[in-house]
Amino acid sequence: MSQVRIEKDSMGQMEVPADVLYGASTQRAVLNFPVSGRTMPMEIIRAYAMLKRACARVNAAQGDLDEKRAGLIEAACEKILEGLPEHGGLERHFPIDVYQTGSGTSTNMNVNEVVANLVCLELGAPIGSSKDPEYLARGGVHPNNHVNMGQSSNDTFPTAMHLACGLAIVHDLDPALARLEHALASLATRFDDIVKIGRTHLQDATPIRLGQEFSGFASQITHARDRLQRALTQLGELPIGGTAVGTGLNTRKGFGTRVAHELEAQTGLALREADNHFEAQHAKDAIVETAGILRTIAVSLSKIAGDIRLMGCGPRCGIGELKIPPVQPGSSIMPGKVNPVICESMVMVCCRVIGNDQATTVAGLGGVGGLLDLAVAMPVMGDAVLESIRILAGASRMFVDRLLHDLQADAERCQSLIEGSLAMVTSLVPVIGYDLSAKIAYQAFDEGKTVRELLLASDIQTLDGKPLTKEMIDELLDPRSMTHPKE
Repeated sequence: MSQVRIEKDSMGQMEVPADVLYGASTQRAVLNFPVSGRTMPMEIIRAYAMLKRACARVNAAQGDLDEKRAGLIEAACEKILEGLPEHGGLERHFPIDVYQTGSGTSTNMNVNEVVANLVCLELGAPIGSSKDPEYLARGGVHPNNHVNMGQSSNDTFPTAMHLACGLAIVHDLDPALARLEHALASLATRFDDIVKIGRTHLQDATPIRLGQEFSGFASQITHARDRLQRALTQLGELPIGGTAVGTGLNTRKGFGTRVAHELEAQTGLALREADNHFEAQHAKDAIVETAGILRTIAVSLSKIAGDIRLMGCGPRCGIGELKIPPVQPGSSIMPGKVNPVICESMVMVCCRVIGNDQATTVAGLGGVGGLLDLAVAMPVMGDAVLESIRILAGASRMFVDRLLHDLQADAERCQSLIEGSLAMVTSLVPVIGYDLSAKIAYQAFDEGKTVRELLLASDIQTLDGKPLTKEMIDELLDPRSMTHPKE
């Protein structure tokens, strides 16, 4: 058997590997863009299959595509959604590098060709027959005329990108953040009786409950999930129906709305045709905004991971308020050393997400990726945003399973640090005044004593001239009473 077959496109003949489902246009892109070895995310390929299926249904309903061809296209799209297990999986048939034509035309044609060749096999014709006039006369499917009917790369690629990102948020990232939110809220409850010293500017501050700190972490994730809902609203506006430049040339009025309704029924996402196709296709602000929301979530997660890492530093010569679970040896030279590797992994993920936001922002800039009537850096935007969603979800699951699940507090350590803190004098200010409280703090530091020890050994009067008794001192220096306003 020959290892290649000869296919044709508008530029002429092309040798294509004999057993792949793509055609000449895809092979040209493979040869043109040997850049990174990083192929288009399979999330976008699957979103494209959903989109092509929906377009075939709408084209048939509008009388532009016969029912038989529409059914064949739908069946081929469903095989792509199943992963093409009979053909060796998706990846080998969608080999184009991310760093390709900025409109995603190469990927759109890749999908069109794979769908058309799957139909060839279904009809008993050889792969590559999709442009043969005799085959087409018998009811075959052409990649451009039928699979791409009423569409352009310029409206299908951003639509597939929106769809892929929305599905990834709903099915991957939001559930992972929900687990993380629950785990942090549970620790906030479990740690609520543990009072520790607060720290501002990395210096001792007034007491705070460990549970209060964790409630703040949980609230950050609650807000993160709210932000994701705003992203989903923006991603739900689809460019489909605008074709080449937003005017809707070669399609019918209402096509985009009907496709959006089909996709909504398939996915459960809230989808709608873009209000203004010229905005939706000439710019990619919705993707830029989504990247910014993911960056904000990364900033939150980095803060949480950094704080837990710092509170757990030690175990004997640092803060040591948290006992970070040991998950692997920490050093090749220092026996017994255990490092906060889960926190470090999370922080690195956040660094990548912040970088992906920067890449997406630059790709959306006017004069760079946003040029006149088309956004021309869409593949890198889709890849960056989908990677951010993917790794934020994975890191969030890791953080729950490998860190928070077994995270413990050292209550004795927390108590001992509170007792030695000079910031305990803060509760004295309403009773003995700021100046005297400050003097006591400096004296306690100079003499190496606790605030309590110094007060008990001193003859101090309150602002109204009464002696400061031991009972008053114990009440004023009760750490838990300092963790909430007075009733």
